[in-house]
Amino acid sequence: MYYIGYDIGSSSVKAALVEAETGKKVIVLNEPQNEMEILSIHPDWAEQDPEIWWQHICTATKRAIKEANIDASKIQGIGISYQMHGLVIVDEAGNALRNSIIWCDSRAVEIGNKAFAEIGEEKCMSHLLNSPGNFTASKLKWVKENEPEVYNKISKYMLPGDYIALKLTGEVTTTKNGLSEGMLWDYKENKVANWLLDYYGIDTGLTPKIVENFTNQGIVTEKASVESGLPAGIPIVYRAGDQPNNALSLNVLRPGEVAATGGTSGVFYAVTETNSGKSTRVNNFVHVNYAESNPRVGKLLNINGAGIQYRWMRNNIGNESYEEMNEKASQINVGSQGLVVIPFGNGAERMFNNKNIGSHILNLNFNIHTNAHLFRASLEAIAFSFVYGMECLKDDNATINVIRAGNDNLFRSEIFSNTVATLIGHEIEIYNTTGAVGAARAVGLTDGDFEKFGSGITTNDHVMTFLPLKNKEEYETAYKKWKQELELILTNK
Repeated sequence: MYYIGYDIGSSSVKAALVEAETGKKVIVLNEPQNEMEILSIHPDWAEQDPEIWWQHICTATKRAIKEANIDASKIQGIGISYQMHGLVIVDEAGNALRNSIIWCDSRAVEIGNKAFAEIGEEKCMSHLLNSPGNFTASKLKWVKENEPEVYNKISKYMLPGDYIALKLTGEVTTTKNGLSEGMLWDYKENKVANWLLDYYGIDTGLTPKIVENFTNQGIVTEKASVESGLPAGIPIVYRAGDQPNNALSLNVLRPGEVAATGGTSGVFYAVTETNSGKSTRVNNFVHVNYAESNPRVGKLLNINGAGIQYRWMRNNIGNESYEEMNEKASQINVGSQGLVVIPFGNGAERMFNNKNIGSHILNLNFNIHTNAHLFRASLEAIAFSFVYGMECLKDDNATINVIRAGNDNLFRSEIFSNTVATLIGHEIEIYNTTGAVGAARAVGLTDGDFEKFGSGITTNDHVMTFLPLKNKEEYETAYKKWKQELELILTNK
């Protein structure tokens, strides 16, 4: 018997089959083979047609069944992970009324800022644990203001994962964690933040019915079965945004555990047991195992300037592989002989209160510095930005005991992982898993046995552990110098 999981990203849709009994991966693949298009008809806009996601779900499912050579009737349940903060709106027939306004679209920034100012910081931070910001609720308000003829046809609004659940089951539902991603969950009252919808003049009846995670959330219809190749009648059991799901995939479920991602951008996602937030630099979301009696909140901090800085170096300073760059960097001493890189050249940074400070290369000496120094300084810079981010998380009441990360781009670099582990003072456990695999395994969590779930991840996926180095003085000196340069830039912005 098998479970199937999907991870609906903005670049591709991933599908994974796992063995129901053991959680062992059977196959992981993605559609399309190249990246999905993101439509940007105005600067700072980003949209995708949600029907395209469904088409790729169907293609990926049929491919997975065929290439794994399994009997489709043995698939017992479905888990869904998806790009967070997006807005999908549908009419009474369940048809999308416009393209989805996805996570990286920033058209609603000023709407959220105005709401935060007028409603007040105390109310927003104590009830939403955040500012309304550029999240789903504010994007819906943008549609109401700018496309009233579309808004008037809306039957329900939803998150991207909710739309795929609708296509599979014919039912319009959402989750607490989904609503929290849209700044629509009131932690203090433990219900939908209808007061924010009222402030925005949005009909509270547009909110879908809420279903719990790890329960039957609806079953696959005959129509969806024909289109996707999945058995009719099997349930969706689980859905969550990509970052909470990534944490689940890494067995990050308890207070003090942190999931880290080191791709184009970097992410820390720390699980806490407090319904509190004091900084708009950190996002707070209902975690997948949240309960009113046992709150589990994920504190998310995003670092835009991460892997994209190293990729820029690769593309523009020689055309070497990452492995070759890492090898060159390893020949250079900690601190890169005074060369400092500030890696924030990928837009505004929330942890700097939405300042856009750009990337900087400082103290470059033409007589001693080579591309090897630039590679080392870049890796150190990204590691230092992670350490700085961890300090922001701790300032927001997060406790850190262990960090778990996927075996992806940056964490494959010993320089990066050793620098982070040493400066933070916590080991970093590396796991070979994906969001689609995690979503598939989550189908088995209807029994609520998180301990068994976690031990399965350790058995199947653990690759290695980076321990803090005992000799940390030179790392601390280099970080202090980097931080001084950063703070000079922030002061002048």
